[in-house]
Amino acid sequence: MNPASNAKIATAVTAMSALGGEHRFSTGLYGELKDGRVDELVLRGRGDPTLTIADLRGLAEQLARAGATEVGKIVVDQSHFDGPFTPPAFEQQPDEWAPFRAPTAAVSIERNTVTLLIRPASAAGGAATISVDPPGFVEISGKVETGGESTAERLVVELEARGDRLGAKVRGSLPLGSRPVPVTRRVDDPSLLAGYALRAVLVERGLAGAMGVSSGKTQSKRALALHTSAPLAEILPRLGKDSDNFTAEMLFLAIGAELEKTASAAAGARAVEKTLAAKTALSPGSYVKNGSGLFDANRLSARDLTTLLSTAATDPRMAPEIVSHLAIAGVDGTLRSRMTSWKQQRAIRAKTGTLADVVALSGYVLDEQGAPALAFSFLVSGARGKTAKAREAIDRAASRLGSSVWTN
Repeated sequence: MNPASNAKIATAVTAMSALGGEHRFSTGLYGELKDGRVDELVLRGRGDPTLTIADLRGLAEQLARAGATEVGKIVVDQSHFDGPFTPPAFEQQPDEWAPFRAPTAAVSIERNTVTLLIRPASAAGGAATISVDPPGFVEISGKVETGGESTAERLVVELEARGDRLGAKVRGSLPLGSRPVPVTRRVDDPSLLAGYALRAVLVERGLAGAMGVSSGKTQSKRALALHTSAPLAEILPRLGKDSDNFTAEMLFLAIGAELEKTASAAAGARAVEKTLAAKTALSPGSYVKNGSGLFDANRLSARDLTTLLSTAATDPRMAPEIVSHLAIAGVDGTLRSRMTSWKQQRAIRAKTGTLADVVALSGYVLDEQGAPALAFSFLVSGARGKTAKAREAIDRAASRLGSSVWTN
């Protein structure tokens, strides 16, 4: 069956097995610094799914402290990842600009999304101000007007490719005195997103130079600034608790690079399937195409998932991280408002999954000592128009499993 986001369990287990919980992702600035000038500044990364604009500012600060005052041009080296930026099955909704469908790239920033922060003017009739994070990549046209205090909030943001950057057409209105409104959208082509953001923060830091932005594979050069991510064990909750598709697809590529020596989606799929097969968690007819479970991509059985969870729970190299990365019923993540009667015990830990036609929940019931007592998986397909009822039925079943552990 289509496991929806429960496919992220397979991605998480394989990532822990292949990379280890202490694995960190690196991003750096490379070039030759002479008399304060870097003719060609290379921004090169190895698939950090957590890189932010603040991290780029940190790299810019390191570069300035090394003595750089001028940069000729910026080259973004995306060559660590192979293949297209769009993960498998994401093409099924090509016109969807929501951030959950963001593309992947070896050098990615802010999860390959842009956020327009729209602030009303200080007086009615004035144009709202619009800032963009990360900066430098989006060209804005149009206007959002500031109405009276009773004006309805009405915002329209339409994105389109404009050369190697992105255009945003805005219109609508905000009431006077309202809070700033963030509008987040995915980018279509992330190849130069981080490069334009880097140029903006270098200018912000006071560096001079033309700083044209391009992409290309570069030869190794001297490292001028380096950033490393948090360890994988700290990144993993983005999958289990937050169900973040972008992080899952980035880890999918990292798995391929580590186990198949090719950072492609096809290599990631092969690596995950081999891991599942080694754990006898790949039934006949099961297969993996992407790492997030988004859209119609994967097929797994409930037995596959319970077997995988059971073997992970007895593996000391990953058991604590796999258990803790899952959402806690009634407490956090995508289970914050579900099975709230289990909030105090914190005993039901699980990964949710929801598509238009699918509802899923797979995880553990912990015993009173905090150890996994059993693994479970519920997969429901044909739920279109009935997802709420399917979710309620699954929650009742999971709660019964919890009670069977806690009353014996």
